[in-house]
Amino acid sequence: MSGAPGSGTLPDTQVRAMFDRIARVYDRMNSVMTAGMHHRWRERAADLARVGPGSTALDVATGTGDLAIELARRGAEVTGSDFAPAMLEIARRKAPGLRFEEGDALGLAYPDASFDAVTVGFGARNFADLDRGVAEMARVTRPGGRVVVLEITTPEKPPLSWFFRAWFGHVVPQLGRVAGDPDAYTYLPSSVRRFPGPADLGTRMAAAGLVDVRWILTAGGIIAIHSGTKA
Repeated sequence: MSGAPGSGTLPDTQVRAMFDRIARVYDRMNSVMTAGMHHRWRERAADLARVGPGSTALDVATGTGDLAIELARRGAEVTGSDFAPAMLEIARRKAPGLRFEEGDALGLAYPDASFDAVTVGFGARNFADLDRGVAEMARVTRPGGRVVVLEITTPEKPPLSWFFRAWFGHVVPQLGRVAGDPDAYTYLPSSVRRFPGPADLGTRMAAAGLVDVRWILTAGGIIAIHSGTKA
């Protein structure tokens, strides 16, 4: 992205083109890279959103729609937003009953206090301006509503830190070569390394007007799920 804290290393237009390019292999690669566990992590994120029948939810940077689908399974009326049209095409095929719209996470096209919950799964590290993206998520959340951020985080203690560096620094780019897009899966480890740690992200969420900000570390500390309530 633009080099802002928590961003990757490519301009927005290149990141959008990259996700359009890898859309056809995105779900398969997620399952390979996480041994299928990414579905369970999205389930936990959806639980923390605390939605149910009669609730409205927005999933930002929805990609191929997996987190939006989890929110809908809990009975919420869900909108998924993403800036990559090819990803949205797949999301619409997977969940034709949900609303998927092209949009910019840094300038959400919804009025203040529009949703009971706003989530992002594995997309916050692609925000060109993380603070602005989190502030936009908080802006469109109703008072008392929930904001949830699911992301990969860098473990600091060995031996997991050693495994993480080997996996994301060497194995994932090789998998990208097999999938036909080594650049995209070299960008992934770079974006993870630049993303703030759990405490820093929690501070940023509080600065955006969220209270009771908490986070869960799972998968040995590789996955962080943050949640906060709109004041």
